[in-house]
Amino acid sequence: MSAAVSRRSVFGLAGGAAAIAATAPAFAASPPPPATGFGPPVGQAFLARNENPYGPSPAAIRAIADAASDGCWYANRGEARLIAMLAERFQLPASHVMLGAGSTEVLICATMALSRTGHILMSDLTFDSPVLYAERKGAKVVRVPLRPDMQIDLDALAAAVTPETRLIHICNPNNPTGLLLSAAALKQFVAKVGPNVTVLVDEAYNELTDNPAEASLTALVREGGNVIVTRTFSKIHGLAGMRVGYMLARPDLIARLRPWGMSVGGNTAGLAAATASLNDMAFLAMSKGRIVEAREMIAAAARKAGLESLPSSANFVFVKVADAEKLRSAMEARNIIIRPPYGSYSTWSRVSAGRIADVARYAEALPQLTG
Repeated sequence: MSAAVSRRSVFGLAGGAAAIAATAPAFAASPPPPATGFGPPVGQAFLARNENPYGPSPAAIRAIADAASDGCWYANRGEARLIAMLAERFQLPASHVMLGAGSTEVLICATMALSRTGHILMSDLTFDSPVLYAERKGAKVVRVPLRPDMQIDLDALAAAVTPETRLIHICNPNNPTGLLLSAAALKQFVAKVGPNVTVLVDEAYNELTDNPAEASLTALVREGGNVIVTRTFSKIHGLAGMRVGYMLARPDLIARLRPWGMSVGGNTAGLAAATASLNDMAFLAMSKGRIVEAREMIAAAARKAGLESLPSSANFVFVKVADAEKLRSAMEARNIIIRPPYGSYSTWSRVSAGRIADVARYAEALPQLTG
């Protein structure tokens, strides 16, 4: 790692641009990955799934290639290596780290294990796939509306806690709104609900916030709180298809959740890529910088069209429109793919911060299609 590109410059508010400028030529010179049929068709602006089109990093791609010759071996040794690196990163014993096939797997472990004797409490608009999975398996789920400003309502969640509440599921920054709750507010919330309720915070987009360390609840894990923090390599690292995520929690919590896991030791390619990418600060600076640039382009396009958008701390923007499905269909007619509306939130449209050229197409079309 170059002395000019520190971890602080990658993840701080102002340092990313300088790091990108220092590293951009090297990344620009990297050849594009070969077309394999997994990405969007040529000519399509795909802005629907919060993927990071700038990954994997060159170091991760080399690691994937090198790992292919070890594909005959189960991945336990690679899993142990990545766990040790994550433990060092977060100043935790290795016993506090659990890996999964994407953060979805560890999230499902939590929703399944902790809902056997009570219910899950959550907001009515959030990343709820792991909760829906548990609900389909018989778990009871209690949903609380967002505040009028679209933020997660911590007061309402706290008021909804009963002796039957086993898990409170929070995504921060929230998907699909992109809004960030302060760590101070979350710490107060955890203290308010008490030690008998496990609070899970899905921090999939944490590295894209202005101050990731300050925005995280990992400190409560270090303090032994009844808290689970989940992270993923799918977003800033650009490894969505490699399926690597992890959980930080007390060993007794992990012991309760681990039996619900489905994967055995992970996969060699994904673990190799995650290990190579974890400390690749030059790539992470470039990745975050371009995501933030695209995010600001989407917000600017909304302003130009006279539309409201929520201030996002993630790699997508929630834009208020007259009819989100009508806009999605009109964008699709121009080969621009955005997310369908979320249930009753039919006037809100989520747009992912994809490739700059693709976001530019969206930005050009939005005023035309909403005017």
